[in-house]
Amino acid sequence: MADEQRRLWAVRVRTTLIAVLAVGLALIAGGTVLVLLLRIELSNDVRDAARTRAREVAQVIEEGRGVPAVTVTDPDEEFLQVVDRQGKVVAASANIQGLPALARLGHGGSTQVDTPLDEDPFLVVAVTAQDGDRSLTVLDGRTPAGVAEATSTVTRMLLVGLPVLLVLAAASTWVAVGRTLRRVARAEAAQRRFVSDASHELRSPVATVRQSAEVALAHPGRTDATALAGTVLDEAVRMQRLVDDLLLLARADEDAIRLSRRPVDLDDLVFEEARRLRERQDGPRVDSTGVSAGRVLGDEDALRRVVRNLGENAARHARSRVALTLGTAGATVRLDVDDDGPGVPEGERTRVFDRFVRLDEARARGAGGAGLGLAIVAELVAAHEGTVTVGTAPELGGARFTLVLPAGP
Repeated sequence: MADEQRRLWAVRVRTTLIAVLAVGLALIAGGTVLVLLLRIELSNDVRDAARTRAREVAQVIEEGRGVPAVTVTDPDEEFLQVVDRQGKVVAASANIQGLPALARLGHGGSTQVDTPLDEDPFLVVAVTAQDGDRSLTVLDGRTPAGVAEATSTVTRMLLVGLPVLLVLAAASTWVAVGRTLRRVARAEAAQRRFVSDASHELRSPVATVRQSAEVALAHPGRTDATALAGTVLDEAVRMQRLVDDLLLLARADEDAIRLSRRPVDLDDLVFEEARRLRERQDGPRVDSTGVSAGRVLGDEDALRRVVRNLGENAARHARSRVALTLGTAGATVRLDVDDDGPGVPEGERTRVFDRFVRLDEARARGAGGAGLGLAIVAELVAAHEGTVTVGTAPELGGARFTLVLPAGP
């Protein structure tokens, strides 16, 4: 067990580390792309604003009103120049008066230039305009400081948020993997227990047959052939039923239960089971007066097995009475199987549908069965999209098993 715990712990640690590494790489890559896209988008916004202002000045020139006195709203963040084809400055905003042309660009071009206005380069765009017979170029330059500030802020936020996200990813992965491994460990333990219980159940009839055969071989003159054949037959039937039950549960585990669905009169199956129980010697008194019509869409053989297992379970635990009640309520059909036995303790009402569960472990296996009947009921009912629960029989005082199935056509 200690080795198993260490193995599961190692798997949990490795899985968490891999998940954190993967999330970290994804976040770094995503953050880098985000910052780059943000920088490009903001730079395009600055470029578009500069181009719009340059076009306004160019339009004035194109209208034949001469070169206007160019001005800027914020001298620290923008400048304007109008230069001719030879690069001579024709007009300039006050913040760069006396400076030569800061860029030589064609129409629609853009570049970054150094200016005395800021230590960081300005982004400059050019728009050409025709003033009579001379061609002029309007240059509008704007500082990208806002771009740098915005990307820097986002980068800092990512640097702060990244460790937090990694911690959250690690914690959520640790918890999720732990829950998954617990379920896997429980499933593995249940599988081992299932194999162990199945082996034990099969060993009993095999041992009985072997013992009877050994006695017959050792004392052939004192062996009653009819009794021996009866014993072997009973144990063979018991083994066959157990094997059939195990195969059905194995198919259920693999979601391989195949149902042949067609309309089935469930009341016919209930009356059939009531007659079978009444034919048993020293069996309980069976009341089926509460059975009315109820049709479902399902597999008749599987539903017959469900009804039989519930009837067998009730008869096995009843002191003297079993009551079967069937009716349709809206879109469902409900079957109640009551007995006047000791009932099922409230804390065991879920576990009673588990495999190889016998609440009275001291009773004989021949009387108590292998503990698979109700597990098979639960699997077959689930395959029919129904439910089966256990409570207290209100009149008889024992157990009430309630089967609810969707009503059929």
